[in-house]
Amino acid sequence: MANLRAHHFTPEQDEYRAAFREFLERELVPRQPAFDEAGIVDKELWRLAGKHNFLLPWADEQYGGLGLTDIRYEQVMTEELCRVYDSGFGLSLHSAIVAPYLDAYGTPEQKRRFLPPAVSGETILAIAITEPEAGSDVAGIRTTAVEHEDYWVLNGAKSFVSNGINADLFVVAAYTDPEQSHTLGLFLVESDTPGFSRGRKLDKMGLRAQDTAELFFDDAIVPKANMLGDRRDGFKAMMSMFAQERLVVAMVCAAGAMSALDTTVAYAKERKAFGRSIGQFQNTRFVLASLRTKVDAMHALVDRCTMAHVAGELTPQDAAEAKLFASEVLGEVVDECVQVFGGYGYMREYPIARMYVDARVQRIYAGTSEIMREIIGRSMEL
Repeated sequence: MANLRAHHFTPEQDEYRAAFREFLERELVPRQPAFDEAGIVDKELWRLAGKHNFLLPWADEQYGGLGLTDIRYEQVMTEELCRVYDSGFGLSLHSAIVAPYLDAYGTPEQKRRFLPPAVSGETILAIAITEPEAGSDVAGIRTTAVEHEDYWVLNGAKSFVSNGINADLFVVAAYTDPEQSHTLGLFLVESDTPGFSRGRKLDKMGLRAQDTAELFFDDAIVPKANMLGDRRDGFKAMMSMFAQERLVVAMVCAAGAMSALDTTVAYAKERKAFGRSIGQFQNTRFVLASLRTKVDAMHALVDRCTMAHVAGELTPQDAAEAKLFASEVLGEVVDECVQVFGGYGYMREYPIARMYVDARVQRIYAGTSEIMREIIGRSMEL
């Protein structure tokens, strides 16, 4: 695989990778067990990441960013996070999924106010679209926003909000005209907003260190200055951002599969059975050879889509294909890897066990595999 990807990253991106790897080894790895136990990443890690320029690297220098708009910088960080078996630092969500809404649809004043603290790690970002009865079906959203003279009043509930406990600022989708379909608006809701509250921190099967929460809006008062984009174009805005979100998830899947395979190959070389390493048995070699081929194919597709994004040519269909293929293959890879580990693969002290449970959600969020197939199928004009 090294040869296939030899020219995918630039020397500058390789340097950024080395710096981020050193940061993770120094600041994240020693804290990871505590984060897993607490079910949340300490906010201090966010501030440290901001201090070392690892949050919103694409942001303009006037907001404190580095102006590194090539999404491969996000890909580099995703790969390094998976390499150290991270299971909860929602850096990609903050930087590559939520913050771009501000960049694309924020007013100059909103950018001046919210982007600098997001770059520094003082403000953690989250997006609240999913509701108890509206997941992949965005049109099923029930949260409403009623306009008043100089503010909006939001009522409703959101669920499965990643970074939901830590977040200081939320991008929230709500109907601005319940009588008309697709009249969604997006709102920047600050954590101290009157009428806003967080529910419980959800107890998830995987991604244990990432805080996921319920949110409630009970006559929450949001200033008109915090409307993000046009009051009627929230649905269109979300659709325009889904391609990048799905590409980022595909990057996570590809990196996770690569990490799982590397971990399993190392184990197969060391684990002995019947007087020799299990990697010397033909069955093990064949299993690992098949996984190697699938992982390489996954990276080829994801890298191709990444370069399409860099060129401004990534389509929703391309992103759906990458997300579908990468998330499905990741599930196959971690399942086979656990089998190679045998009983040890079922023990949480082994990273492969954590990788297995962490992988399952990738086929669900950012659009389920079924939704991805629907997008792809429609594009074929069947």
